[in-house]
Amino acid sequence: MHVKESTIGSAAAVICAIGLATAGSFAQEGGDEPLADTALDRSMTDECGGRSPKPTIPCEDDVARMLNALPATAPARPAQPRKVLVVGVSQGYQHSSIPLAARTIQEMGKKTGAWTTDVSYHAGSVNAANLEQYDAIFLASTTGTFLDEPNPFDDPAVQAVTDARRRAFLDFVRGGKGIAGIHAAGDAYHARVGPRPRRNRGERLPPCTAALPTPGGGGGVSLWDDYITLIGGYFKWHWNYPTAITVKIEDPDNPINAAFGGRSFNTIDEVYTYNDASWSRGNVRVLTSIDYSLMSDCDKGLENNPRPDHDYGLSWIRREGEGRVFYQALGHHESIYYNNPAMLEHILAGMQYALGDLEADDSPSR
Repeated sequence: MHVKESTIGSAAAVICAIGLATAGSFAQEGGDEPLADTALDRSMTDECGGRSPKPTIPCEDDVARMLNALPATAPARPAQPRKVLVVGVSQGYQHSSIPLAARTIQEMGKKTGAWTTDVSYHAGSVNAANLEQYDAIFLASTTGTFLDEPNPFDDPAVQAVTDARRRAFLDFVRGGKGIAGIHAAGDAYHARVGPRPRRNRGERLPPCTAALPTPGGGGGVSLWDDYITLIGGYFKWHWNYPTAITVKIEDPDNPINAAFGGRSFNTIDEVYTYNDASWSRGNVRVLTSIDYSLMSDCDKGLENNPRPDHDYGLSWIRREGEGRVFYQALGHHESIYYNNPAMLEHILAGMQYALGDLEADDSPSR
């Protein structure tokens, strides 16, 4: 029996939340048990949330604030009952906000009637048989090689599991369904090349000065080109939380931006930049961006490997085959999910675009 609005996964799991609860109709390759444990982030010491001993459970205060900020109605009527799979797997830095992001999507769909939700903290949820029941996948800060089965001995059988998951993921969206991702969904499938540049022992950076440039423009190299193109680019560097930025509305007439009314707004978060070669307006339709002209000279000076054009998208959409992709770079800190109701309306509209219920111009910005 399938239980709607269920959270699939063990509360005792840490990064990949090893194991699946029985409260979901779940088709997983190889049975109900994970094929292998994944690397654990042992620095999880927060009292609640995604970096706590219960990393699949958001903090109660954050949930209360989020619930109070949720939009009451969706901008589009669903063409049919919709179902979303939230994937909270991380094989890199584990964001404390992951369970709140998952709960936000769950409660947003429930309140507006736009979709129902399952949540998984296991990469095995992404397989062809299981994905048949869903209309969209939401990636909740899925850092690293989040779909891959750990394979330290290069076992062909284990590699085949990874290949099948990747193929199912691509077939899902290219066949006409949707992908939405937030924050560290853009910090996936890339790796640093060579040693990290280091300064001389005892040398200190002057204030407002960037670290040494890294080879290749920063961010390393792509580990899965299809994913990087699909999501729109890969992480290079970030301004630390809490960096204040002004968010510029790039496409004010796009229905996904309707909640902003064409007006820019200020926010604080950890703010991503993307590898120059991986991110281009020729690949995505930019919805919002950093108003770089309003950043302080000090913040500008901190940036490592700055883009020559100072063009920093924050949210965008794009076509992938017959399907649709929505991405929002903000979402590191829990406050993004409750401090601006218009941001939640933006995410809701982006989800409905990914689901196919909200039409929007998704032609590339240039």
